Amino acid sequence: MSTATATARPGAVLADLLPASRVRDAALVVGGAALTGLAAQLSVPVPGSPVPVTGQTFAALLVGTALGARRGFLSLALYAVAGLAGVPWFAGGEAGAGLVSFGYVLGMLLAVAVVGALARRGADRSPLRMVGTMVLGEAVIYAVGVPYLALAAHLSASEAIAAGLTPFLIGDALKAALAMGAVPAAWKALGKR
Repeated sequence: MSTATATARPGAVLADLLPASRVRDAALVVGGAALTGLAAQLSVPVPGSPVPVTGQTFAALLVGTALGARRGFLSLALYAVAGLAGVPWFAGGEAGAGLVSFGYVLGMLLAVAVVGALARRGADRSPLRMVGTMVLGEAVIYAVGVPYLALAAHLSASEAIAAGLTPFLIGDALKAALAMGAVPAAWKALGKR
């Protein structure tokens, strides 16, 4: 007999509190991809940069944290493949691999696996560990996105850093602060630690 509320077990992420099934996992993967696609539409151009500020990275890192490494990776893989196939849900309603910002999408694939694995180890349960998790996830995204930007846009390393990293640091700090409060608060509200 299944109960409506599951108990948190060691190594659990928020999604594990839902009753387990393949349907649940498929819905979470599709939902994570859709959330990332919707958040990418919150797009603000940055003067001097071909990369806009979006809610995409924040959503992707929350997906990884809430779903865990495997489901989070599958969500972002679905997001990436659908965008490559023509679904206009990359930043600003774009699609395809020809975008100079596509490296950030590739970085998100790796980042969700990292933050998801850390969440399984309890990194999403306290504000301080959560901010560290988000900062590490952002670093992984930039480690792939900035070099891709340099190659795709024919920029030097310093130009790519100036256009694809520096303008986003304050926004990333705000995203980390939001996550620092939101995810541990969700665990606390659910009475699980």
